[in-house]
Amino acid sequence: MCRKKNKTMTSKQIRQAFISFFESKKHHIVPSAPMVIKDDPTLMFTNAGMNQFKNIILGNDPIIHSRVADSQKCLRVSGKHNDLEEVGHDTYHHTMFEMLGNWSFGDYFKKEAIEYAWEFLAEVLHLDKNRLYVTVFEGSPDENLDRDDEAAEYWAKYLPLDRIINGNRHDNFWEMGDTGPCGPCSEIHIDLRPDSERQAVNALTLVNQSHPQVIEIWNLVFMQYNRKADGSLEPLPNRVIDTGMGFERLCMAIQGKTSNYDTDVFTPIIKEIEKITGSRYSNSSEDKIPVAMRVIADHVRTVAFSIADGQLPSNVKSGYVIRRILRRAVRYGYTFLGQKAAFIYKLLPVLVETMGDAFPELRAQQTLTGKVIKEEEESFLRTLETGIRILNKYLSENENQKILDGKVAFELYDACGFPLDLTELILREKGKTVDIKEFNACMQKQKDRARNATAVETGDWVIVREGEPEFVGYDQSETETQILRYRKMKQKDEEYYQIVLSKTPFYGEMGGQVGDRGVLTEKNMQE
Repeated sequence: MCRKKNKTMTSKQIRQAFISFFESKKHHIVPSAPMVIKDDPTLMFTNAGMNQFKNIILGNDPIIHSRVADSQKCLRVSGKHNDLEEVGHDTYHHTMFEMLGNWSFGDYFKKEAIEYAWEFLAEVLHLDKNRLYVTVFEGSPDENLDRDDEAAEYWAKYLPLDRIINGNRHDNFWEMGDTGPCGPCSEIHIDLRPDSERQAVNALTLVNQSHPQVIEIWNLVFMQYNRKADGSLEPLPNRVIDTGMGFERLCMAIQGKTSNYDTDVFTPIIKEIEKITGSRYSNSSEDKIPVAMRVIADHVRTVAFSIADGQLPSNVKSGYVIRRILRRAVRYGYTFLGQKAAFIYKLLPVLVETMGDAFPELRAQQTLTGKVIKEEEESFLRTLETGIRILNKYLSENENQKILDGKVAFELYDACGFPLDLTELILREKGKTVDIKEFNACMQKQKDRARNATAVETGDWVIVREGEPEFVGYDQSETETQILRYRKMKQKDEEYYQIVLSKTPFYGEMGGQVGDRGVLTEKNMQE
């Protein structure tokens, strides 16, 4: 596939070739933004290379560099872009991935973007030109948008007309949201099939058809319109070029592989998994062992980068997503690789060696990352063993039941801490599903019970004597005092009283501190 005169390029060399090429084209090279987003309420994770330039594109931030390039770490596991279920089962979907990109903010536009893309792929990387195909926006009469003849004309300098394919609005018109910058785009696809298959079936029929070896590697977005609230389009004052190329897919093409997992982006991690588990890897999509290895190799990257960016696993929001991904990897290792003890944290040194130069935060946070992953693994393995035993027992006793009772799934979740998505995954492998409606109903009942349990009935304050409370705890641990007022409280059929004292050495619970505890005694009364 690659016609480079020397040995096949490594992933590190490919990444550096991209950076050096656009540096030579007067682009300012910026570091990857964190994968975990803290200052954008619309996103939990960076899911595209353009995220860190969003405010520039919207015109909210000034343009400091009109030409920019980088390699951006991205995560897609929820919402519109959710590749989680495909990961490990196919050759090219990932949770965490790198996006190589170049941008122009009011500088060059379609002509130069297409020239740069072609020069880099065909002249720098020496990809086989006969295997490249491009798509252009076919137009949309409903919105009075013509075919992108301009982009097609530029591509015609490099490719025959039959390999310049019309693409529909879904594939070839990019929009940031319901309103805002948008425009046509042009995708570059490559056919990685053997010559015999290429002769038998024309790749023109396979572009954008989810074929694992006829894949998109680069998307050039030409932002030239602004979508207004009424749906109409107006020209942007500063047109923007926004490109994104999948690094792992590019490595697959350059290194002559048929799977991203066969490139040196992943092979060092997979070899380490083989070494630790004693299992053997293959390219099979049916054998559970290689699927498990691919899942773990993918997921350890996601979890490590997230922790390095400051997001620890937790039970809420982005922290829950990371915990869910790590637990998914743990479960694959437990079930299919026989790993009953924590082991995923042992993959970190190999990951750091592979990617630590390009992303120094990974090396800087290696100790913390390893500690967090190990603790999470050990904690979940205890839950996993109990949950799987209970689930398998139920399934063996109800072999003919195709839909698991939602109450059972909820009991696993409530009593054992067994996540619903993990129950669904295990059932899916057995050709079964879970009654989600019933699970949600059980969950709602629990929430209602919790609300009722925490409901507090409060009586009126009874004034004993006038006065304001005085805190004396800085100097004294006990004091004589009087009750100023009290009231009756009731919670979960339990009655107690709140009291306010004229003097008190007890510091209240405040600012994250735990309140002081002690006893209140009356004269002539023993404690």
